[in-house]
Amino acid sequence: MEEVPHAIEEIKEKMKTVKHKILVLSGKGGVGKSTFSAHLAHGLAEDENTQVALLDIDICGPSIPKIMGLEGEQFLEDNLGVMSVGFLLSSPDDAVIWRGPKKNGMIKQFLRDVDWGEVDYLIVDTPPGTSDEHLSVVQYLAAARIDGAVIITTPQEVSLQDVRKEISFCRKVRLPVLGVVENMSGFVCPNCKKESQIFPPTTGGAEVMCQDLQIPLLGRVPLDPHIGKSCDKGQSFMIDAPDSPATLAYRSIIQSKCVCESCEFTWRRGQKVI
Repeated sequence: MEEVPHAIEEIKEKMKTVKHKILVLSGKGGVGKSTFSAHLAHGLAEDENTQVALLDIDICGPSIPKIMGLEGEQFLEDNLGVMSVGFLLSSPDDAVIWRGPKKNGMIKQFLRDVDWGEVDYLIVDTPPGTSDEHLSVVQYLAAARIDGAVIITTPQEVSLQDVRKEISFCRKVRLPVLGVVENMSGFVCPNCKKESQIFPPTTGGAEVMCQDLQIPLLGRVPLDPHIGKSCDKGQSFMIDAPDSPATLAYRSIIQSKCVCESCEFTWRRGQKVI
């Protein structure tokens, strides 16, 4: 048991060169969490003076290498580095069948042994739910101060009920919630520009939930079939479709709220962070 406090101190020392640490969480899989993580990293890295690192700790389902267009390489651009267990597999189709302790050890290695260098933002893409990976990353970063978590959801209640569990988890481990992003929030027809609700918000969607729980709603990202195509090609959707309503929503969240305002707001409030 003495190994954990020792590892926490080692990681604290390694993280001194990382200014901001943001976890991206979701209650369910398939809501667009990894897509958001990738585009958050892309958006921040558009400023050449901003150093960004993207860490994929979805040990059993690492999708970041595919979304980022990387095959065995950890750096996409000079100011954007990526690390994932996917880089360690002999084939993208290989299954990772690990119990909790081995996952825990891999996350510890990622945080302690990777040469992150001087980084402005470390974005951590987590698996869905609240399991070993989440507990490990929160524990190991305990002394390094996490800015907070961004939680991704879709509008329907079946997704929101798991987001409430995610928020409860964050509060129990004293992890600040920077806010919620409602993904797949309607579909804007590219021809008539009319919006349709593909996933109807039967209980009011993320907006009502955020009001009830006093959590910021960072924004809504509409459905766009080009997002999936860009991810499959390993390209930034925001560059491929700069005028898409989804791109505009991403940029609004990334530039104005998710990072620039929410992180600073957390620090100004003097909120206790891990």
